[in-house]
Amino acid sequence: MIESLKRLAGTLLVIFQTRLELLSNEMEEERLRIGQMLLYGGIALFFFGLGTILLTALIVALFWDSYRLQVLIILTGAYFVAGLLAWSALRRAAGEKSKLFSASLAELDDDLDRLEPRP
Repeated sequence: MIESLKRLAGTLLVIFQTRLELLSNEMEEERLRIGQMLLYGGIALFFFGLGTILLTALIVALFWDSYRLQVLIILTGAYFVAGLLAWSALRRAAGEKSKLFSASLAELDDDLDRLEPRP
């Protein structure tokens, strides 16, 4: 009986260690993914901003003699609308549920089912 309890305790410790390692791996993957997204996002924002400034200067220069104020008003409005759309998309993405620890939770559910079948 004591040997059986020792084996059970050992098995439970191994399962617990495996789950902790899985949690650790998921946290590291999420950290790397977020870091990569921030880096690429920053680079993209820099170049999109630079391109937008240069395109604006080009369009204003093309219409300098006749419609420069109208062009500036239209471009300012378009940039404002684009900013609002991006803000809305950011809020929607921030509100979505994270998939962090989903694999670990699924494995823990499987472990519980094996130990104690639920109806």
